[in-house]
Amino acid sequence: MAITEKNIMNRLYLVAGGLCVLAIAVVVKLVDIQMVRAEEYKELALSKTEKMFTIEPNRGNLYSEDGSLLAASVPKYEIRFDAKTVSEKNFQNNVAALSDSLGIMFNRPSSYYRQLFRKARANGNRYKLVARNVDYLDYVRIKQFPLFKLGPYKGGFIETHRVVREYPLGKMAARSIGYERVDENGYYTRVGLDGAFGESYLRGKEGKRLKQRIAKGQWKPVGLDNIVEPQDGLDVVSTIDINIQDIAHHELLAQLEKYKADHGCVVVMETKTGEVKAISNLGRTSEGKYYEKLNYAIGESHEPGSTFKLMSLVAALEDKVVDTSTVIDTEKGRYRIYDGVVRDSKWGGYGKISTARAFAVSSNTAFAKIINENYKEQPEKFVNRLMNMGLHKRLGIPIKGEGAPVIRYPGDKGWSGISLGWMSYGYEVSLTPMQTLAFYNAIANDGELVKPRLIKEVREGSKIIKKFDKQVLNPSICSEETVLKMQQLMKDVVEKDYGTGHKLYSKNFSMAGKTGTCQKNYETKDPDKLAYISTFAGYFPADNPKYSCIVIIHEPDKSVGYYGADVSGPVFKSMAQKIHAISPLVDEVEERMPEYNVLDEEYQHYFAQAQKKYNTIPNVKGMSGMDAVSLLENLGLEVEVHGNGKVKGQSIKQGTDIKQVKKIVLELS
Repeated sequence: MAITEKNIMNRLYLVAGGLCVLAIAVVVKLVDIQMVRAEEYKELALSKTEKMFTIEPNRGNLYSEDGSLLAASVPKYEIRFDAKTVSEKNFQNNVAALSDSLGIMFNRPSSYYRQLFRKARANGNRYKLVARNVDYLDYVRIKQFPLFKLGPYKGGFIETHRVVREYPLGKMAARSIGYERVDENGYYTRVGLDGAFGESYLRGKEGKRLKQRIAKGQWKPVGLDNIVEPQDGLDVVSTIDINIQDIAHHELLAQLEKYKADHGCVVVMETKTGEVKAISNLGRTSEGKYYEKLNYAIGESHEPGSTFKLMSLVAALEDKVVDTSTVIDTEKGRYRIYDGVVRDSKWGGYGKISTARAFAVSSNTAFAKIINENYKEQPEKFVNRLMNMGLHKRLGIPIKGEGAPVIRYPGDKGWSGISLGWMSYGYEVSLTPMQTLAFYNAIANDGELVKPRLIKEVREGSKIIKKFDKQVLNPSICSEETVLKMQQLMKDVVEKDYGTGHKLYSKNFSMAGKTGTCQKNYETKDPDKLAYISTFAGYFPADNPKYSCIVIIHEPDKSVGYYGADVSGPVFKSMAQKIHAISPLVDEVEERMPEYNVLDEEYQHYFAQAQKKYNTIPNVKGMSGMDAVSLLENLGLEVEVHGNGKVKGQSIKQGTDIKQVKKIVLELS
């Protein structure tokens, strides 16, 4: 009996001791939670119920030089309803009127919304979706609807928004206009103008908003205000002229389709300032369609072919190894350099011709002979002359991915005894289309090499924050004497009946330039695999150049044609004539209004229109087509456009109630 009682007592002591240890552990844990790790657990609890969210700022708009939208950030709102914060009285007094208003706006029965709100009320739903992808003007209207106008606490109104980047020109110049994207790891991809100026101007600064976790993993904003307000990005006005861009795009597209080419590009630049007025890049898909796959004009460095004869001859004239009257024997169209043979496109060659005529007829043998025989003892002298003109350097264009030029130096990998001859007419060297054009533009610009420029100014609303002027890379790439000679030789290419570009001649419109036909895969022995690059680079008008231009088409169908004069030349001529026809005389522009006043008016007009609250159809006559489309679509209208340019007519009269209109047709001219 005593033994039994003793065992019982021992067990009681053991249990009591265990409880005591447990109590001590609980006390220690409570002290740890409340005193030692209180802040840590508090933060952990808050992280489960509250979270700081990033608010993306409105990205700045990208405009053409006349104020037309190229890229715009459009806020899209999501409207939700918190059924628990609304008092019964407010709900019953306003739900019918709110449902009527929403029904009219979204073309749905009022009963649909009454049922939606009553069901949310019955279920205690704190984040019921009411509408998605609402534009700003509709959001402002919804915010004033019955019940919702009482705010988030009394009226249950909740809004969240995201910013959508829209491109009014669609696929035209898509690669040049570009974009900026960030992945889940925070890495940015920057393409074109939108990418180049994103970080510095367009992007803005992020804001912060506290949100509270509610049912089903959803997050509801806490309070009325943001913790940190977002700062919208600045607007960028580019140098792009949408009318010239439209011409460049469609002329290039038509020629690519005609010749079934792989890809091509066009750049149009203002001679004096270096402002890029148009840049079009089109590549073929597997279905045979064309779209802006890559920015070939800036990123693709390739052998320029005979367009490089301009650079070679400038070097030779500057070094005074030849003059334009120097006679060259073209050796019956064949000229051997070690184990290599240079060939002219004309069988039998051109006989003995002057340097000037050799340039006009684009004789490979003449140029190989000029450069090889005059520099073979000092090849570095020729290369140094090219480098002194800056041909080995990138232009420093802000758009990402500018291709690197290749100008080999004696002793470099790939240099050989035939290099001088091959370089003379555009092989064993490499340039991007933009780099080639910049040099041609310098000849048109009396020797001054200007940096191609794609941006005019940065704005905040209607206020100019920063202006960009022309940047001179080299005040004189060569002597005035050489410039004048090359200007005449490029005119001869088009005007002389023996010039490779004589088919482009027009007595009513002057042009100057150089054709180029480069074989891409000259190592192949299979004639079926031969591919060519067709080029025309030059400027217009010939005597007082306003624009320089380059057209490059890769791999045209050889059965249709492949010479630069036949493939790229007609694009250059057609574009030049159309651009000249739409370009006003400088004197006329100055008499009417200075350039920046015109831009200011266009910009401020659109800005003012976009800020208005509309209940009726606005008058968009005289506005840029792109701006009118943007304005009307933000009002929830379907817009159909006929023509190009500015609005000359609209199918729905000004003052018509917007609620009665679904579609509007604009006539442009």
